[in-house]
Amino acid sequence: MSPSLDALEARWGRTGAVTFAERYGGPVALLQAGGATAVVALQGAQVLSYLPPNQREVLWLSPVAKLGTGKAVRGGVPVCWPWFGPHPIDQTMDQTKPAHGFVRARPWSVTGSAAKLGRARLVLAYDASPKSQPDWPHRALAEIEITLAETLTIALSTENRGENDLLLTQALHTYLAVGEIGAVTVNGLVDRPVIDQLSPAPMRREHEPISVKAEIDRIYQDSEGPVIVTDRKGGRHIRVSKTGSRSTVLWNPWVEKSARLGDMGGDGYRHMLCVEAANAGNDTVTLAPGERHRLTTELSVTKICVSG
Repeated sequence: MSPSLDALEARWGRTGAVTFAERYGGPVALLQAGGATAVVALQGAQVLSYLPPNQREVLWLSPVAKLGTGKAVRGGVPVCWPWFGPHPIDQTMDQTKPAHGFVRARPWSVTGSAAKLGRARLVLAYDASPKSQPDWPHRALAEIEITLAETLTIALSTENRGENDLLLTQALHTYLAVGEIGAVTVNGLVDRPVIDQLSPAPMRREHEPISVKAEIDRIYQDSEGPVIVTDRKGGRHIRVSKTGSRSTVLWNPWVEKSARLGDMGGDGYRHMLCVEAANAGNDTVTLAPGERHRLTTELSVTKICVSG
């Protein structure tokens, strides 16, 4: 049985920094620090909202977002774990294993919280084993640490608690909110080899900043540095930094796929772009028994300076 909001507040609440409430039909943690706020769903350990001081919302969220339905919520920062995309083995037409792993619609346990001047922190964990996931033959602990300060940092740690090696692919599937996708430029991925998941063509490289004019689903390899999203309509730069990752995913479903998905809203694709810190494509992680891996993403926002 999940703990009540009162029990969560009594054990993990931090006055003025970490509180618990019901939003979107399920329990969430509300973080506040230095004028910034964040909302974290206990379902999936998913950040749903990030508002820096004097800024608009940084994360895009589906207009029909609802927790507790047994399905993953689209938007915010879903946790793709312990695999990214289709299951690495079960890729038949009638897949029985969900895309992007099995933790996005599951409740996570709060295991830590802290607050000090200008900083709030929340830690959630998911203990994965054949007992909690009968068709998964491993034992591992997934832990999400969310730190709200001058920036928002999300860290996903995995510990292999089993007796065999664990092959891991994963992503922090960040949906950024933008003013208009046609007025967005993405910097930081020039000359990186790219796997285009919409094309059977071999890996290629792009030699100029990226703009989005159609459906995009790409895994950029050997990309360890930050990505800068210039949102001209929104008047800001969004910086996505990371560690523990050598691949970056860009995704926007555009018109036809948005209609098939059913939860993007009428023109949702125009106002979002996923920029994901990942271990995907050729960037896989193998954990020996007892080993740990830590994947982080950090979001920060600056206003576009207009000269003249």
